[in-house]
Amino acid sequence: MKLLKSFLADQSGATAIEYGLIAAGISVAIIVMVNTIGTQLNTSFNSVSTQLK
Repeated sequence: MKLLKSFLADQSGATAIEYGLIAAGISVAIIVMVNTIGTQLNTSFNSVSTQLK
């Protein structure tokens, strides 16, 4: 019974999950920003290419 109580009181697993969720959120934000910037750069380079022809 004492072992079960100490297991339920242990917060280190919850902390690891929180850090994992934070890392996943940051990763998603980076992917979205890179895709947005990549699309904008592609549009800009195509515009410059068209004007140079």
